[in-house]
Amino acid sequence: MTGGIILPFLIVTLIWSSTWIVIRDQLGVVPPSWSVCYRFAVAALGMAVLAKMSGVALRLGRREILFCGVLGLCQFVLNFNLLYRAEAHLTSGLCALVYALLLIPNSLASRLLFGEKVSGGFLVGSAVAVAGIGLLFLNEYRASVTAAPGEVLLGMGLCVLAVLFASAANVMQVAPIARRIPTASLLVWSMAIGAGADAAYAWITTGPPPFDPRPGYGLGILYLAIAGSVVTFPLYFRLIQQIGAGPAAYTSVLIPILAMALSTAFEQYRWTPLAASGVALALGGMVIALHARLRQARG
Repeated sequence: MTGGIILPFLIVTLIWSSTWIVIRDQLGVVPPSWSVCYRFAVAALGMAVLAKMSGVALRLGRREILFCGVLGLCQFVLNFNLLYRAEAHLTSGLCALVYALLLIPNSLASRLLFGEKVSGGFLVGSAVAVAGIGLLFLNEYRASVTAAPGEVLLGMGLCVLAVLFASAANVMQVAPIARRIPTASLLVWSMAIGAGADAAYAWITTGPPPFDPRPGYGLGILYLAIAGSVVTFPLYFRLIQQIGAGPAAYTSVLIPILAMALSTAFEQYRWTPLAASGVALALGGMVIALHARLRQARG
């Protein structure tokens, strides 16, 4: 447990916890699809520079590029377009908490496609976590009855769909072809193709690209692209290689805690006994599920 493990773990956790509140600030003048496009166009460029500095070849075969394209559509088009729109209806902290449940569809898909076993402890933990999320959204629904309860349901639906597409992208990375592509090359091509598809969709649905002149918007794009993508993805993959996917996934428990704290500070999220109980159940369930997965991996 030297700085080679602890420092990357802390960096990934702190940066990804803060990206949720930055995404919230991106919503407004610029349509979400253009903001997603700007983010991953800059991220693809930054990742390409990093790959070149590391001596990683970016040239891939036609089949590998096609694979990267499908991965980019799932991760950097469908996932993030849905996620940005979800944050227009829910607080950033709630979106982060729902997204932390990514482990559940990942594990179920691995079971269905690759025959990986799912332990009873994992199922129990997952059920507890889902119950906690249910309490949180019940709290939000009750709080919005006099305003627009449909906003809560729409936000939840968009967030769940985003998680499912992110899970599809995660499962694709287990495929043999993904293992043959260097991580930097995979990310460069996936982000670049994703940014191109984002631009096409945004132009068709909203017209030519606008830009928010606020300094905070431009700085937000750079932060999400460089810190939230170029810095964190290689660090996270390195963590997986060093300590395993199970321990590395504990970032998903810490990230929503910090994201909810930021939401409380900057979005005036209102805590109630029902909300507090929901967070406790959701995080407790994720700990149980992750612990079960780690024991299964070891044993």
